[in-house]
Amino acid sequence: MLRIRGTVGDVPVDLTVEMDDSDWAKLGIQLGVQSAEEKPDSATAAKPPTSRNDAVWDIAQDLLRKAGHMSGPDLLGQLEGLAGSTAAGKRLMVRMRHSSSVRVESHGDAPEYHWVE
Repeated sequence: MLRIRGTVGDVPVDLTVEMDDSDWAKLGIQLGVQSAEEKPDSATAAKPPTSRNDAVWDIAQDLLRKAGHMSGPDLLGQLEGLAGSTAAGKRLMVRMRHSSSVRVESHGDAPEYHWVE
């Protein structure tokens, strides 16, 4: 399930989209994430197959990498939509905060997340 929250103009939007494994694979292709079936045999032998949580984590990292930096509230909103719930979005946010690829800076009330790799 994918949850998208935000606004269109002044209209609040809270959209939930049901997605099966093939839908997630298509989304991964659009975002440049390679599925386990498409990887060379040596890569699949070295790494166990990725779970849905790992795929969501990869997409979350790619989101921040492409943006370069995001404010905490903006990033949380994106992660909530990606993960499908507020709790799952917050878990991704904590994981992001502790990632060696991310630098967090304090800017007043909201932290700023920067991709450093």
